[in-house]
Formats: sequence, C-alpha cells, structure tokens
Amino acid sequence: MRRVPAPPLRPFVSLLWATDDAGVTAAPEPGGALERVLPTGAMHLAFRLAAPLRVFATADGRSPTDLGHAVVGGARSTFYVRDVTRPSQSVGAMLRPGAAALLCGGSAAELAGTHTALEALWGSDAARALERLQEARTPERRLEILEAILAARLPRVRGLHPAVAEALERVAEAPSVAELVRTSGYSHRRFVELFEDAVGLTPKRYARVLRLQRVLRRLSSAPAVPLAELALDEGYGDQSHLSREVVEMTGLSPARYRALAPVEPNHVSVSSRPQVNFLQDRRRAAP
Repeated sequence: MRRVPAPPLRPFVSLLWATDDAGVTAAPEPGGALERVLPTGAMHLAFRLAAPLRVFATADGRSPTDLGHAVVGGARSTFYVRDVTRPSQSVGAMLRPGAAALLCGGSAAELAGTHTALEALWGSDAARALERLQEARTPERRLEILEAILAARLPRVRGLHPAVAEALERVAEAPSVAELVRTSGYSHRRFVELFEDAVGLTPKRYARVLRLQRVLRRLSSAPAVPLAELALDEGYGDQSHLSREVVEMTGLSPARYRALAPVEPNHVSVSSRPQVNFLQDRRRAAP
C-alpha cells in the first residue's frame, strides 16, 4: 500500500508505504533470497514491525548485518543488498530533500550512503513509535500512525534554502553544476555544502542518480530501444559511458537489468545463477 501524505507533510515527505506479508509461507522464487535495492537519490525512514532489516556487505550475500527495526536509509548513489526471505511487516516514508534535520534529526550528508538506527537519532522516541506501530492491526492504521508521528515533528523544521530549492527544480535539465552555482549567487564550495546538507548527495552525484532513474524507466518501458540511442538521449558521451555508469550504480549492466525485468524498477532479485559476463552483455546489447 502506498499513498501521498496529508498536505502539511508533503513539502517533506513524497510517499508513505506499508507492506504486510507476515502471513506468506511460500518459498521464495529461485534466486529470490536476496534483493538488490537500486539508488533513487532519496532518504527513507522505515519501521520493520517483525523481522529486522538485514543487509549484506557483498552482492552475493556475504557478511550479513541486522540493522534493527527502525532505520533511516540515507540518500545513496549505489545499490545495496538486503534479505527478502523472512516474511515482514513494514511501514515507512520516502523523504524529500531538506527533511533530514526535521524528521531524522541529522544532516543528510552525514546520513548518506548508509543505514542508521533511528534510536541514534530520535532516542527513546524511536522505541515508542515502533511500539505504537506494532500495536496497529492494519496497514491503513499504521500509515495513519506514522503520518501523525511525522507531523508532530513539523514545528522543528527550517525551510529548505532558496538556492537549494531552485537548484532542485533545475538539476535534471541543467547543463552543468557550474550553471547551478552561477545562478545560485554563492561560491561553488558554499553552494555544494548547502545542497549536500539538504539532499545528502553533491549536486553532481544527485544529477547522476536522476539520470540513472530515467535510464531505468526507459530500459523497462522501451526494451527494444538501442543503448546507443538511449545514451545519446540522456546526455552520455556514448554507449560505453552509459554502461559504465549503470554498472557502477546498480552492479548490473543495462542488458542484464533488461533481462531480469524487475517488477519494481529499483528492487531487483539477486539471481543464484552465474552472472553473465559484462562484456558479453555489451556485445548482445550493441545496436
């Protein structure tokens, strides 16, 4: 279940979600024990009401770490791998740039690229929030409770810096970070500091993630489009440049991503089958 939040939260939260598969007993599909979560550039706040979140240090499922039941996932520009074998109930929010100080109690830059236990940021409020959510019996009620918890923190907010707000409107189409800096009226260093503090990623990396998201949507919606054409449309130097970017940020070549055809574009099952050689993928994908 997904929905947008109530109007007071919309400047800070883009999406609320709740899942409930605690009653699912079927065995996972082959290769479905792990899931590759791809970067969106956004920060997430999540409560796991049953099994804690388990992530892995490597794409093949080595060095697992249980992160607890209430977690902040900072903005990322690369994928991570999580366990999806254990039935779970969860409720969470996707945060907008500028919401970190309000809803998480920390800088987006400090939280970026990692998972942080909410207790470290909220103190005892995190345990109380988890308890309230665990007592709720339906996903709808959990969303209502989470929305109320987040809304209660609104008086602590400071508005998004105008220079960052303007840059976020233009970053996807801006020809360069230098152009964003010029129109901001700040020095390059100060502008990047303001942007990273609000978003969690530098302007350049954030723009790269937005471009990746456009590429993933095209790979899903138009599987026949040649990669060379896609690279040209999205402003990459050439097909090789596109492929390098996608591999760096997702761990998958464009052809491999197409072959896996995930239902959710940013959640890709980690196959137990041997990975296709990247160079072979590129040869098959060449127009």
